[in-house]
Amino acid sequence: MTTRLETPEFALIRRYFSQLTDTRPDVLLGIGDDAALTRPPGNCQLATSVDTLVSGVHFLETVSPESLGHKALAVNLSDLAAMGAEPAWVTLALTLPRIDDQWLEDFARGFSRLAQAHAVQLIGGDTTRGPLSMTVQVQGFLPDGVALRRDTARVGDDIYVTGTLGDAALGLYYLQHGLTDAPETADLVKRLERPQPRVATGLAIRELAHSAIDLSDGLAADLGHILDASGVGARVALAHLPCCVAVSEAMRSRGDWSLAVSGGDDYELCLTAPVDARPALAALSRSLDLPITRIGQVEAEPGLRWYDDAGQPWHPEHGGYDHFTEHDD
Repeated sequence: MTTRLETPEFALIRRYFSQLTDTRPDVLLGIGDDAALTRPPGNCQLATSVDTLVSGVHFLETVSPESLGHKALAVNLSDLAAMGAEPAWVTLALTLPRIDDQWLEDFARGFSRLAQAHAVQLIGGDTTRGPLSMTVQVQGFLPDGVALRRDTARVGDDIYVTGTLGDAALGLYYLQHGLTDAPETADLVKRLERPQPRVATGLAIRELAHSAIDLSDGLAADLGHILDASGVGARVALAHLPCCVAVSEAMRSRGDWSLAVSGGDDYELCLTAPVDARPALAALSRSLDLPITRIGQVEAEPGLRWYDDAGQPWHPEHGGYDHFTEHDD
């Protein structure tokens, strides 16, 4: 480990991220000037998303730098997936307490592998000294008029989610309570620390779905955003929520559905689609080898209503994660 702080920012970026700085022909001028110059393809819209991860708020201090590099990019790619956009360019701003060569090599490895998997080029960045945090901005393309939005759900739409729910929340609980010897811990922690952005799914559903959102703050909160923006309501069957065995058993033992309903960091997609899209979505699920599960229906009456196995209403204690609300561990 070293403690030098004089490394110029461009030299630092080139040293650790050189494999990402010259990979796309639509980047006319990348790292090394006051701004990057890019050329979006014709007849396309540009989708842009930015997220900041702060130590102690968005990730535990014990997370490996390679996992952190992966997640810093993954959460942004997940936003593009929810819009149905194809990722293209990324910028990275790192705030570091000190220069640690090994930490940077590991962080860059996790970041770069995911970027290369999605053909993303790093076009700019910044480094500064301070408490550990990172801000990533991604940009991607989509044809005019096909973007998946939050304000376009329609009454009668089916509601779907990809993957499984609650894994990351349970993984965080295991880490916070020292339950590292449980056989399911590794898989749950991987879902927390290395989420897989559903980019291919987002591209495939933009001709099928009416609306979509990625699940970062929990199903209740994020589905609620769609309903609010679209001026509609919904009913959801708790028994239809897709969960792994560990999450299902944990919820059964607690007598509470909150892991799947309010747990954050799933980074799955929630979408609404017309009833006649059911066969196509079932075929897509098979082709991607990814569960795409129908969990409810959009209704005209405002509000989000949950029903248990017996058809009785259930009310979550928490609506989802909020950065400006105090949370217990």
